[in-house]
Amino acid sequence: MPRRILIAKPGLDGHDRGAKVIARALRDAGNEVIYSGLHQTPSQIAETAAQEDVDAVGLSSLSGAHKTLFPQVVDELAKRDSSEIIVFGGGVIPDADIPMLGESGIAMIFTPGTPLSEITRWVDENIPGRE
Repeated sequence: MPRRILIAKPGLDGHDRGAKVIARALRDAGNEVIYSGLHQTPSQIAETAAQEDVDAVGLSSLSGAHKTLFPQVVDELAKRDSSEIIVFGGGVIPDADIPMLGESGIAMIFTPGTPLSEITRWVDENIPGRE
């Protein structure tokens, strides 16, 4: 069975082209991908992740709110006893913010220009497949 991955856009960021490109690349690499659309709250993202029984959540942020919103998704997953869901992210995120995001439970951050092959390889190596 393929991995199930939710791609989500937290907050008010209205640009989703990158998220859709990542979703398509992950799908083409053999994963089952759910795209939740724009303007999702951390609570909505966590609820969708739990309901859809996903293995991972990929967050995309171009708005600068990643330091607040990404950790909130991790917290909301924990509230739903879904801390086993791996959370990764990407977008316009300064290198200086990456360690803090890692400490808050974000497994990986991909910055602009990261090759799609690197992202799909990371997913293959770090998100367990389903039996």
